[in-house]
Amino acid sequence: MKPEPIFQGLYVPLITPFTDDLRLAPDALARLADDALSAGASGLVALGTTAETATLTAEERETVIRVCSAACRAHGAPLIVGAGTNDTAATITALRELAAQGDIAAALVPAPPYTRPGEAGTLAHFTALSEHGGLPLVVYDIPYRTGQTLGADTITALGRLPGVVGIKHATGAIDPTTMELLGTPLPGFAVLGGDDVVLSPLVAAGAHGGIVASANVRTADFAEMITLWRSGSAAPARSLGAELARLSAALFTEPNPTVIKGVLNAQNRIPSPAVRMPLLAASTDAVRRAALLAAGRD
Repeated sequence: MKPEPIFQGLYVPLITPFTDDLRLAPDALARLADDALSAGASGLVALGTTAETATLTAEERETVIRVCSAACRAHGAPLIVGAGTNDTAATITALRELAAQGDIAAALVPAPPYTRPGEAGTLAHFTALSEHGGLPLVVYDIPYRTGQTLGADTITALGRLPGVVGIKHATGAIDPTTMELLGTPLPGFAVLGGDDVVLSPLVAAGAHGGIVASANVRTADFAEMITLWRSGSAAPARSLGAELARLSAALFTEPNPTVIKGVLNAQNRIPSPAVRMPLLAASTDAVRRAALLAAGRD
C-alpha cells in the first residue's frame, strides 16, 4: 500500500519572467522561486501553463528547471515539472530525460489533449507512462484544455497505478465526481486543487492542497489558508478563502498569466509584464484592479 501523499500544501506554478525584449530573466525567476518557498509554499511547479512553456526554447526550459531546482534544493522542497503531450511515446522520452536529472520529485502530466482518446485511452496512456517514464506522475485533469473529462472510476484507476502519486483537479467546479474522489481517498494519492477561485471549498472538502497560479501573488496567504482548513480552523479559513477567491477572479479576468505578470511587475518583482504571443499583455485596468486586491484593498 502506498504511504500518505507526499504532495500536500501549496505548490506555486511559477511564471517565467521576461525582459521588455522578451528574453528570459533567470535572476528574477530565482528571486520568485526563493520568495515563494520562503513565504510558506511546500514546493514549486516549473514549466506549467502559467510558465508559458509552449513559447520557451529547449535551452530556456533547461534554464528554468535548473533555477527552480536550485531553489528547491536550498529549501529542501520538492520540484514538480510540467511535461507531456498527446503522444505517449514522446511523453515517455521527455519523462526519462527529466528523470535523468535526478532532483525532480514528479512530473505534472495532462490527460492527452486534442486527440481526446477517451477514458480507456487516457488510462492506457498513463499506464505506459507509469511503467516506462521513470518519474512519479501527477495527473493534470483540466477538461477545458484537454477536451475530455475523467470520471471518478477512471481517476480511481489512475490513482492505483504504482507511478501515479496525485492529481491536479481543475475541472472548473466542485461536482459529484469531486465529492466521490474526496469521499473515498486513495492511500498515497494527493488531490490538489487547480481552480484557484474554488480552492478554499475544495480544501475544506478534503483536498490535500493546491497547485495555484494566483499564489505567485500573496503566497503566504494561500499557504496559510490551506493550513487553516487542514487544521480545522474553519472560520478564519473561510474568511481568508473568500478574500483570496476575489483576488484569483481578478487575476484571471484576462488570459493567464498576463494579469499575474502585470501585478508582479507593478510590485517591482519582475523586470517587465511582457508575455510572448499569442498572449497579449494585460490591460491597465485589469492589472490595477488585481494589484489593489493583491495589496489587500478592494
